[in-house]
Amino acid sequence: MNKAPRHEEEKKEQIKAQQAGELAKDASKEGEAAKEKKSEDKRIEELEMELGKAREEVEKVKKDIAKEKDDYLRLLAEFQTFRHRNEEDRKDLIASAAGDTIKGLLPVLDDCERALQLLEKSGDKAAKEGTKLIYDKLMAYLKTKGLEKMEVIGKKFDTDFHEAVAKVPAENEDGKGKVFDVIQTGYIFNGKVLRFAKVVVSQ
Repeated sequence: MNKAPRHEEEKKEQIKAQQAGELAKDASKEGEAAKEKKSEDKRIEELEMELGKAREEVEKVKKDIAKEKDDYLRLLAEFQTFRHRNEEDRKDLIASAAGDTIKGLLPVLDDCERALQLLEKSGDKAAKEGTKLIYDKLMAYLKTKGLEKMEVIGKKFDTDFHEAVAKVPAENEDGKGKVFDVIQTGYIFNGKVLRFAKVVVSQ
């Protein structure tokens, strides 16, 4: 009579034990899953820290590159400025040396001009032609080097180009303040006054 209920109780106990075992297994699985998740979270955190450091390194490298580029461009600009200034100084030095050489030849041109003026009054045609030939050749050569003769008669007196050595009364109002005569020819060399023209001015 008592066997059936006892059998049922044993069966219930077995079921409970089985359920308890399954719960323990589930709990164990959940524990392992929690551990794995915690381990993954820690790894993710470590990777994020490494990524952050890598980004900082990249930014530092970018800044270093930008600074190096800026320094290089500044140095290049300074070098180009130096080279340009050096080239200008070299040109000025050459022009100055050439100007000094040509300036030393101006008295020869003056002598040629005076000789031509004197020969105009004489009858020596051969001497006149020979002197003019020498003068023209010398002047043509000097022109190729940048020398230019000032043509000033009848032009307005300008202190940037002329030096007044005498004054004469003007024949009319239009002639006032203009160059009447040239005592010494003026010359321009490469756009700059090499020698002022000494002139007589009407007033």
